[in-house]
Amino acid sequence: MTLRALLRGWMERYFSDEEAVILLLVLILGFAVVIWLGQMLAPFLTALVIAFLLQGAVNGLTRRRVPHLLAVLLVFLGFLGVLLAMALILMPLIWNQLVNLLQETPRMFASGQSLLDDLQARYPQLITPDQIQTWIGMAGREVTQLGQRALSLSLSSLGSVLSLIIYLVLVPILVFFMLKDRDRLVGFAVSLLPQRRELMTRIWHEMDDQIANFVRGKFIEIIIVGSVSFFTFMLFGLPYSALLAVLVGLSVLIPYIGAAVATLPVAAVAGFHFGISDQFVYVVIAYGVIQALDGNVLVPVLFSEAVNLHPVSIILAVLFFGGIWGFWGIFFAIPLATLLKALVYAWPRGIQQRREEVSAEAPIEARESVDE
Repeated sequence: MTLRALLRGWMERYFSDEEAVILLLVLILGFAVVIWLGQMLAPFLTALVIAFLLQGAVNGLTRRRVPHLLAVLLVFLGFLGVLLAMALILMPLIWNQLVNLLQETPRMFASGQSLLDDLQARYPQLITPDQIQTWIGMAGREVTQLGQRALSLSLSSLGSVLSLIIYLVLVPILVFFMLKDRDRLVGFAVSLLPQRRELMTRIWHEMDDQIANFVRGKFIEIIIVGSVSFFTFMLFGLPYSALLAVLVGLSVLIPYIGAAVATLPVAAVAGFHFGISDQFVYVVIAYGVIQALDGNVLVPVLFSEAVNLHPVSIILAVLFFGGIWGFWGIFFAIPLATLLKALVYAWPRGIQQRREEVSAEAPIEARESVDE
């Protein structure tokens, strides 16, 4: 088979139907808007994600015969309460712990240097003085760069106060109206699409519940893992418990990699605070138990209905979408990969089904014309 025939067969399989071409244009337009106008539309996109998360609670209340407006008000007030608690309690606590950690970095650096000297004295054949000097130089450069980043962040944050205020004002307003007028907004968006949209409807129905379950499940997983980690670190008297708990909670966004990355700061802080002692071992074991329960109990319960993807596909999706959209790209990497998988499977199947429906209707029309 020649390359030209192969390309022709591929085009006929995927783009022989008018709706398939329209669907491709809609996807390209949507990705282009997010990539090039994402920063400008960031408050709207953030509110859209939050409203998507809260819609499940609104639907749950309405199923219990709570009026729609009252359900929206109750969910929105709960959202405002959580937002205020994060802004007034959690964020100042995390910021203070981050500042204290940066201030304590020189002492931790000196403690690490003495630990390396002790290891070199115990195992001179394995660790040489040149290796120690190389490690110390690398660590010093990293600490210097970290301090410079923290200073630039604090200076640049002075100019971002206005954008923070815009987020705090615009996002809640947008979330309220997206919840209140959801049917109207969805109807307007649907009216912009062509009337012939069976393929798009098929793909949307395949993805709607899966994306909703995944996003809400991932949000619940972050809250549970972060909260359990915080109380566990507090129980052992580990410093910077809130900061480490937030890091561990957010690490679940990156499958397979996040847990390994979050282990390093937890083990480092525990090692510098407790030393190589029984308390350090207990903290590491408790953290391992949290990760094991998350991977073997919590994830199967929350994502039992999610579409299974190969680990290689998940890692590639995290790298690709995270590189394009940062945090939100990592957050939605698996739903977007699932969407692409559904497109690959539903696209040719939908076109083939359309052809079968057309061929089945043709004899009926022919018989009707003969009868007339």
